[in-house]
Amino acid sequence: MKSQSLRFILLCVGISVGSCFAGKCFADIRFTRENASAIDQIVEQGIADGQMSGAVVLVANKDQILFEKAYGNRLIGQTSEPMTIDTLFDLASITKPVATATSVMHLVQQKKIDVNRPVSQYLPEFKGNGKESILISELLLHTGGLIPDNSLRDYQQGPNLAWTRICELGMSAKRGERFMYSDVGFIVLGKLVERVSGETLDDFSRNKIFKPLAMTETGFLPNQELRLKSAATEKRDNRWMRGEVHDPRAYLLGGIAGHAGLFSTAKDLAKFGQSMLHRGKRHPQVMNEETFQLMIQPREVPRGTRTYGWDHQSPYSSNRGSTLSEEAFGHGGFTGTVLWIDPAKGIVFVFLSSRLHPDGKGSVNSLAGKIATLIGEIHPR
Repeated sequence: MKSQSLRFILLCVGISVGSCFAGKCFADIRFTRENASAIDQIVEQGIADGQMSGAVVLVANKDQILFEKAYGNRLIGQTSEPMTIDTLFDLASITKPVATATSVMHLVQQKKIDVNRPVSQYLPEFKGNGKESILISELLLHTGGLIPDNSLRDYQQGPNLAWTRICELGMSAKRGERFMYSDVGFIVLGKLVERVSGETLDDFSRNKIFKPLAMTETGFLPNQELRLKSAATEKRDNRWMRGEVHDPRAYLLGGIAGHAGLFSTAKDLAKFGQSMLHRGKRHPQVMNEETFQLMIQPREVPRGTRTYGWDHQSPYSSNRGSTLSEEAFGHGGFTGTVLWIDPAKGIVFVFLSSRLHPDGKGSVNSLAGKIATLIGEIHPR
């Protein structure tokens, strides 16, 4: 299967210049044509097996993109469209760390939020049934005891009533007793950002994160131009969802929610990842070094470790592979999206696919994990 779009720079250490792509060699990493071919085989086999209609894979270090390639199609139907490297994807739960948790940490840096304080201190209506003692840090780690998802019926009469229903929820477990991956918890964190900042999560994340990093194609509710180059997921009302959030709760919340709704491209996510590799030491800053360290420090939770907003080593980590360092943090999304950032090895791994298109049956976490393992092996430090 031929790819529709390719950018590949080979970086060499201690091997002949003749084996470098376009004559370019640098002195910090081994990345060969064989490595690129191995990635091709993994992705193309996944497409052939029906795990996804197409994908974009990107690998970067802190200063440049090393590998960027598009595979397959972003739309299959009477009129098919090839995948391109600038295709826009529904990131699904990658919204949680990139938009919501990073916004929370920005407010922490501004000393407007203390993660060790109860959520109810900032959202007084979020109390009752034991919820008044839940800490912000516990929501970031999915250990607050909230249900993973409340009924879809709670969202069908609009965002205001949906928030009321969330505030009426009881606890599903005692605080800190269980790790329960909770969309509800991040909907609450999105509301927290809105309440403390006075801006919507969309506006705040755009102004404080995406604009400073020149992530011009990242945000909620993409415009028509961006929708036209978006990857399709499934059908809603007998039409393909393109540039329209797949998650049903985020959709009923108007497309802006703390748990899902963010759209982006591989290159934009690389910009975000590269800013994290610089650990808050390079301008423009998303956060300073102290806040960065607070966010990405691994913390023990039942059944593994997490960081504030990010996965680390948990039951959700099959897409991280086996060779990234202990410093690596990342996240996956239901639509078939994966982002891992490894400060120790100095790499960003972006895997964006449309696993739900066209039949909703694809599965890509293990496939992405194989690529992550390969990348970790060729970045030995």
